Amino acid sequence: MKKLTLIFSLIILASIAYSQKSFYDFTVKDINGKEFSLASLKGKKVLVVNTASKCGLTPQYKQLQELFLKYGGEKFIIIGFPANNFLKQEPGTNSEIEEFCEKNYGVTFPMMSKISVKGDDIHPLYQWLTSKNENGVMDSSVKWNFQKYLIDENGKLVDVIDPRTKPDDEKIENWIKN
Repeated sequence: MKKLTLIFSLIILASIAYSQKSFYDFTVKDINGKEFSLASLKGKKVLVVNTASKCGLTPQYKQLQELFLKYGGEKFIIIGFPANNFLKQEPGTNSEIEEFCEKNYGVTFPMMSKISVKGDDIHPLYQWLTSKNENGVMDSSVKWNFQKYLIDENGKLVDVIDPRTKPDDEKIENWIKN
């Protein structure tokens, strides 16, 4: 009976693991409203960050851009998701956000359309990022603007980085390089 229970448990776990979505299963919209398949990022490490232009952490755009210029390319990319979830610190339209990022920080890493990163209207990608049942790794909650999610080359969630941790933190740079 114990063997049967063990076999049944393994089958259930295997089917759950098999049905787990990957980061690459999502399609989002870029800042201009065009479809952007995350599958196009296969083989790259990805830093996903929710952003806001009227936040005390907004200067992190500068460090994100520097990180992107230093490491971005065939093996690493940053994608930003503007969100208005925290004290309405991202009130702008997509075009206003794009203009703000270019004018003030010279942002060249891909920016996506504004989404919700928590609550009843949470975007499906962020539902995946924050739910162990969906990502198979860990539960988390988006604490504030500029929270960072690290995705490996295989589309698996690796870690969540606190919003106050700067993009050029040694932990993030070491992850990119290794």
